Amino acid sequence: MTQDEMKKAVAEAALEYVKSGTIVGVGTGSTANMFIDALAGMKDDILGTVASSEATASRLEGHGVPVLSLNDALKQVDSLSVYIDGADEFDAGRNLTKGGGGALTREKIVAAASDQFICIVDQTKQVKHLGAYPLPVEVIPMAEELLMIEAKKLGGSPILREGFTTDNGNIIIDVHGLVITDPRGLEDHLNSIPGVVTNGIFSHQGADIVLMATPEGVVTL
Repeated sequence: MTQDEMKKAVAEAALEYVKSGTIVGVGTGSTANMFIDALAGMKDDILGTVASSEATASRLEGHGVPVLSLNDALKQVDSLSVYIDGADEFDAGRNLTKGGGGALTREKIVAAASDQFICIVDQTKQVKHLGAYPLPVEVIPMAEELLMIEAKKLGGSPILREGFTTDNGNIIIDVHGLVITDPRGLEDHLNSIPGVVTNGIFSHQGADIVLMATPEGVVTL
């Protein structure tokens, strides 16, 4: 199986977690896009979706899938039934690094509003410790240099993501070279720095279930 074939298989496997008559949270990225394409076949069975980015909303709408704002969705239901999204990497504790597509803040919000977070990945995303993939941090522009200094104190090499603005109007700094042995502690520490909107460690909002595609099939973790 090619990587694209594995992504398609795991995206289709996630459909079994979509319940009729509910509102579904949908993530951002290449694997999430394949889930959107698969979800289109069920669009008449669900009440609607909440998208974690403008790009995801556009793709859902292109398939005729109803898209609600999170605020409007939560006026109808107490929580979303499920949030389905990919990850840049994950560890044995189902902690994730996300934000390669720059949608980390909205992804965290939608994950927090959902009863269950199903992470869909291929086996190349499994790591012993987070940090192999650069850690994205969304920052209010005024705090750029402050975050750079703090990231260097942690042993990281921070690099501004050039020419990129998040859907929230902020910048992203990608921190390279970290070995993250305490994901929750680092998530909390970075989020405590004034001007940081959030960072790409998903430990508080870690995955409840990881569906991992392998050449032999989809494994449930």
